[in-house]
Amino acid sequence: MKRATKNMDEDIQTGQVTAERQLPESKASRRGNAWLLSSVVILTGLLMVMKTESPAADAANPTPAAIEGPFFKPNAPRRTSLLEPGITGTKLVLTGRVLSTAGKPIAGARLDFWHSDSKGDYDNAGYKLRGHQFTYQEGRYRLETIVPGQYGGRTPHIHVQVQAPNGRILTTQLYFPGEPRNQRDFLFSPDLVMKVQEAPDGKVATFDFVLNVK
Repeated sequence: MKRATKNMDEDIQTGQVTAERQLPESKASRRGNAWLLSSVVILTGLLMVMKTESPAADAANPTPAAIEGPFFKPNAPRRTSLLEPGITGTKLVLTGRVLSTAGKPIAGARLDFWHSDSKGDYDNAGYKLRGHQFTYQEGRYRLETIVPGQYGGRTPHIHVQVQAPNGRILTTQLYFPGEPRNQRDFLFSPDLVMKVQEAPDGKVATFDFVLNVK
């Protein structure tokens, strides 16, 4: 047994496990060597994974999902500005990037935005305050819209669907910091709060979406 273990240790050091090793004939010895062999194979596989995977410190957590809600409409027009005649409220410019969990920008990702007007009403007959766009260089996007009003018992929020090319759709919602209703809204998530600042003509906000792709 010592001789077989020594040979196995030599194989481990050289990175090889040979099938030609002749194990002792007893059942106990065969079980022991089989266990040792399987352990070496598992250890070798783990080492290979550790060498090929990116360090965990370089990864980012995917953006949390949230419910779609009852007011999503497909086929919203492609546009980067939801402002149009008849739309009133505080102007909001939202910018950011779409990234992978490895931190790589995703160009050509689709983003669908929809939200209520300043009074908390959704346009279910048409496409006011609804639109989609695609990220451009370095995964960046830019949306012009207004700050949505409170809808029912909900805190103000913006619905978003994000999809990498040929990827799965992430449905989520974005929230505003400092809103009194945030803590009373059971759907609210602090991980989905935008960074918002005052601007001369309204507000500016930023948020980076992280998709579960590499």
